[in-house]
Amino acid sequence: LTAENKRMLYIPRGFGHGFKTLTDNVEFCYKVDNLYSPEHDRGICFDDPAIGVDWGKVNRAFLSQRDMTSPSLQDSDCNYMYGENL
Repeated sequence: LTAENKRMLYIPRGFGHGFKTLTDNVEFCYKVDNLYSPEHDRGICFDDPAIGVDWGKVNRAFLSQRDMTSPSLQDSDCNYMYGENL
């Protein structure tokens, strides 16, 4: 995703996601399909070894408090159901 190609990435509701910028001057915007609901907000630790994403070097000074304190996937209460399981 770049300013030049103006592409977007679709992430379905309830799907875990994260991103890392590759340059210093980044503006990241996103749209959602509903109003923010703090009681439904969930998160998991971005560097949980069980997930296995190699983020490379991450400057923790730029992580939000929420991202720094999110639980592991195993300890989270995320219970996303997809498709016929709804």
